[in-house]
Amino acid sequence: MALPQLTDVQRKQALEKAAAARHARAELREQIKKGEKSLESVLNSDDPIASRMKVSTLIESLPGYGKAKAAKIMEELGISATRRVQGLGVRQREQLLEQLTK
Repeated sequence: MALPQLTDVQRKQALEKAAAARHARAELREQIKKGEKSLESVLNSDDPIASRMKVSTLIESLPGYGKAKAAKIMEELGISATRRVQGLGVRQREQLLEQLTK
């Protein structure tokens, strides 16, 4: 599928929107890391930034978890490496919460 041809104004708006989304995602990750937001609140959030975040990124945002631990947990639970929070099933959410809130 070919990318649409954007005018300079449209391109600038798209770049600004993408930068704002990256900034909001970084803020959310920092809040998770500091403990200001819980894993459960992020998983149950209707916030588009939280719901579009990759599950691996969410796990890596938790204190004490890096890429290796996140990958291991996701493999154990049968969650695809490319899965986003909004794509998790009810059981996957429950298993993830159980695994990470021990």
